[in-house]
Parts: sequence; structure tokens; C-alpha cells
Amino acid sequence: MRVLDVAAVSAWSAACVHSLAVLRPAIDGINVYPVADSDTGSNLLFTMTAARDALAEAEPATTAGALAAFAKGAVAAAKGNSGVIMSQVVRGIAEAAAARELDGPGLAEALGRADRAATGAVSRPVAGTILTVLHTVAAAVRDAAGSLEEVAATAASVAAEALEETPKQLPVLAVAGVVDAGARGLVAVLDALSGVISGGVTEPEHPLEAHHHHTIDAPTAWEVMYLLDGVDEGGLSALRKTLSGLGDSVTVAGDGAGAYAVHVHCADIGAALEAGLELGRPRKIRVEPLITPTPVEVGGGIDRSVVAVVHGGPLAELLRAEGVAVLSVPHGSEPTFEEMLGLINEAAGHHVTVLPGGHRLTAAADAAAGHAMAADHDVVVIPCVSPVQVLAALAVHDKDRRTNDDVVAMAEAAAATRRGELRIAQEESLTWVGRAQAGDVVGLVDGEVVLIEPAPASETSLVAAAVGVLNRMLALGGELVTVLTGAGAPVRLPGELADQLRVEHPEVEVTSYAGGQSDAVLLMGVE
Repeated sequence: MRVLDVAAVSAWSAACVHSLAVLRPAIDGINVYPVADSDTGSNLLFTMTAARDALAEAEPATTAGALAAFAKGAVAAAKGNSGVIMSQVVRGIAEAAAARELDGPGLAEALGRADRAATGAVSRPVAGTILTVLHTVAAAVRDAAGSLEEVAATAASVAAEALEETPKQLPVLAVAGVVDAGARGLVAVLDALSGVISGGVTEPEHPLEAHHHHTIDAPTAWEVMYLLDGVDEGGLSALRKTLSGLGDSVTVAGDGAGAYAVHVHCADIGAALEAGLELGRPRKIRVEPLITPTPVEVGGGIDRSVVAVVHGGPLAELLRAEGVAVLSVPHGSEPTFEEMLGLINEAAGHHVTVLPGGHRLTAAADAAAGHAMAADHDVVVIPCVSPVQVLAALAVHDKDRRTNDDVVAMAEAAAATRRGELRIAQEESLTWVGRAQAGDVVGLVDGEVVLIEPAPASETSLVAAAVGVLNRMLALGGELVTVLTGAGAPVRLPGELADQLRVEHPEVEVTSYAGGQSDAVLLMGVE
């Protein structure tokens, strides 16, 4: 049974550097900010070259020692977001080697650890990037029982296939017509590993040509990187939160020996350094202009995107099915700056229209739209206080219409949609229509309580309350009723409500969807 030994690790480090050197110009040519650093190929080559040199200098006697030296060198020299992530790939494999021999099942476990280490280092993982490809590889070899050669070959093959899917998972890649640059580097690293283990060719198996070359504008943001020593690990989450408030592409990656590589794209260099000083001792500080390419020439009339930020998983899936990029936020919480910036910056096209499904989500979207890191986009936030208004806006969206006209049409549709709610009272309260007790069904129209159905809530009382709310809303006219069911709504409630409305309002069309909201049994919109 063959296992990964010191000689193989050394050969792998050299093969990684060779492959990345060959591919560097082409990977650098995939210059699609903010998905990739402007020189991802150079950053990966720099990181892995330093890691190879650290391994050679250490002269380890064991596989675990060799991988530990390789990983420590990668973390210490990690350059760019992709370099930091790649350092964590090596670190995860090194941690697995410290616990067991790297035979076939051992390598499979190591790739799983690499996936967890890399994902854990990134403040906001993004679909369609190097992390997606790594996760796909880890899932494919999980519980593998084959030989070392078989597992390594499977990992390389799956990575190459996953790489080709990245443009389908991230709009800016699809618009630019390229794969993810960092993920291409990961494929090269796994190809090199498979080649070394099999004793075959270690040249890059998947040639890559540069697709785009961009003229460069003056930088409006910066890439800030440093190593951080003397860290209290309890403060790492606060550091990530602070950096996420300054910009995006935040990674805080450990080397397993107490040092952390910090990376952020932001407009305020001083604030990024001060955040590190509050937690430890920064060293090896590097600040480089974040080269933002001019907007990619797009085709097919795609010069703008509509994105949404909402509460509720089922609602988010409903919007994604309509081709809308969605940020789903847990109920009771707000999106971070980095999450909102990521949603905006990763959208295809220069013009981005944001549809937030609530008051607090609208405030978060407004703040991100005015952030320096979103300056390369023309961002318009359409205020919505309910998800039913988001659906109304999307119903009139027309990508072939002029941008300004389309935004106006969506804003008018959202504003014209009357909104109703059914909630279960959590405690006793005094309302305009009387006193509500805990457990009562409370009906609201545009935020005002209009009726109370005594507890306990049942399908019958919920239908009666919903019809009562809709009767008030339809008294002013309306042709379409949209209903979003909450996580706790009875399964038959939408159908029973639709049947009752056909009797009382046969002129009205009723559409129901699963919304998944936890704060309301039903959300209703009338257009």
C-alpha cells in the first residue's frame, strides 16, 4: 500500500511551482475583480514558491514534518486572497498527516480537512470560486477506499470538472466568459499532486489561455495583508467583523502554530492595520493598489443586474429560480457590510438594482450602496418593507427596457403593493382595535393592526383572519393577491384561503408561495 512520503511531498512542492509558473500569465489574464485579485497567478506562484523554499530549508524527516513546513511557509508568505486560501489547503493536508498516514483514505480525509480549513479562513465564502471547487473535490472523495493513486486522480479530475462549472455559479464570470482564476490554480496544484503520485506527467493537464486584458484605472481601493502574532483566538471573530465592515475578500488564516495571515480589500488602509494592532502584533505588512479593471464588455443586452436580500430560505430559492442573485439572511439579523458588498460587487453589469425585503434590510442595502468598495457600480436600492413588494417589483422587471425606466417601473410596483400580515401574538398588548392576548391571531394592513382572532389559532381562524385582512385591502381595488406562507403555517392554509377568496372575490387572481418567514404566519400583497 503506497503512502505519501517526504520525497513525494518535496516533488509535489516543486511540481506546484513549475505548473503555476507555466500558467501564471494566463491566470493573471483572468482579471475579473472582485472575484479574483488582479494578479492571482503571480500571487499563487509567489505563495507556493516561498512554501517550497521553506520545505527545502527545513529538511524534515517525516511526511507530517514536511507538510507542516510546507504549510507554514505558505501561510507566512501568502499573497493575495487566493494565496491565503491555497495556504489553508496545504495546512489542512498537513494537519491530517499529523494524525495518520496519507494512503488513499488518508488523502481523502486530508482533502476534507483542507476544505474546512480554507472555508473557515474566509469571512464570506462565495459560490463559483476556488472554495466551491475544493468543496466539490472533498465531497467526491469522502469515504473513498481506493489507493493513493486513485484518490489523487479522482481529486484532480473532479476539480477540473468543477472548474468548468464556475461561470454558471457566479454572474461576473459568466459575463466575462472565464472560469475562476483561483480555482484554476487549485486544479494545477491537484494535477501536480496526482502526477507526482502516479509517476506520470507533472505538466499542467489543462492548458489555459488568457481571455481578457483590461486597461487600468487609478486604484480606488487597496489590498492590505499582514501576519499577526500574539493573538488571543477569542478575538478573531471580532477582527473578521471589523475587517468585513471596512471592505471585502476578508480572510484570517492560521498556520497552526499561533500566527495568522490577514487579508482584506478596503479603502481605509489605516483602519485595517489598527484592527490588527488591537488584537496582536502585525508584521510583514504589505499594501498594494487594488487594480480594478474597466468594466467588462458585455453582450446580449446584459448591462445590469437585479439582486435581492431577504429573510427566509424558501423565498430565497423562489427568487433564485427567477434568475435573481439573492442574499438570504437569518430572521432577526442583518447582513454584514461584506455580505452586502459581495452581493453588489459580484453582480453582472455596471448597474445593480437591489431589492431588500424589509425595513432593516433596506437600511443595510443603502449603507452598502454608498460604501467606497461599491463605487465601481451604479447601485439603486428600491425601498421595500415586505417580501411581497420584492415580488411585485420583479413581476414588472424587463431587462430589455432602458435601465432608468425599468428601475422606475419596479419602484412604482413595489410602492403600489398593499401589504397584509397574520401574526401570532407573543404577549399581551394593547392595539387600536382592542387588547390582544398571547396566542391570538393578529391581522395587520400596512403595519397597523386591523383585527384580532382569539386564541387558539386553527386553520379555520387563520383563514377567517386572512379573509378579513384581504377584504379590507381589496376594498380599495386590486387584481392580484400574492400569499407567502410562513414556516409555521398549516399545510392546507393556502388552498383553503384561495377557495374562500374565489367565493368572495371571483375577480381576483390568487398566487401562493412558501416564504419560510418565522415572524409571520402569512404575508399578503395586493396589486
